[in-house]
Amino acid sequence: MKVSRFVKSCGVATLATLLLAPAAYADSGFFIGGAYGDLNFDADSGTNFDQDSAPYKIMAGYIFDMPVFDIAIEAAYNDFGTQDGDVLLVPASAEADGLSAFVVGGLDWGLFGIFAKAGMVSWDADIDIGGLTASEDGTDAAYGLGMRLTFSSVEARLEYEVFDFDDVDVDMVSLGLIWRF
Repeated sequence: MKVSRFVKSCGVATLATLLLAPAAYADSGFFIGGAYGDLNFDADSGTNFDQDSAPYKIMAGYIFDMPVFDIAIEAAYNDFGTQDGDVLLVPASAEADGLSAFVVGGLDWGLFGIFAKAGMVSWDADIDIGGLTASEDGTDAAYGLGMRLTFSSVEARLEYEVFDFDDVDVDMVSLGLIWRF
């Protein structure tokens, strides 16, 4: 008996669907996670900063998972690290951290997904320029894009986020893990 190419294709498609279905339909619920990354600190002209310590974030949220599209709310503590450099040739350093809140929307294709996020960051920065210190804080816009790989309840994320401080743009690329429960 000869099995047609169509029947074989249907069998392969069914098997692939059964293997990918648990990742595509990871249940709605809470998640926690963390990420470690690289930061670009872009200030006004006349400044030159190099990253001294790597930024990280700790996050938590709730995801509403649907078959192809999902939406989540996410909050994070962001440690932007310390940047050393100069302002008009005077030695300087800046250290910042913040709390961020995002709405995250994404598309899932089995194990792989993409997402976009928009929200706000409440930040605090300590600045030292030639021995003179100052502190600044504020609440500004934040947004980002990313992709993810989901393995059951664990998700690996690669993200690009922009934190738009008053006169400084902070771009962060991070690699992280979250755990859904």
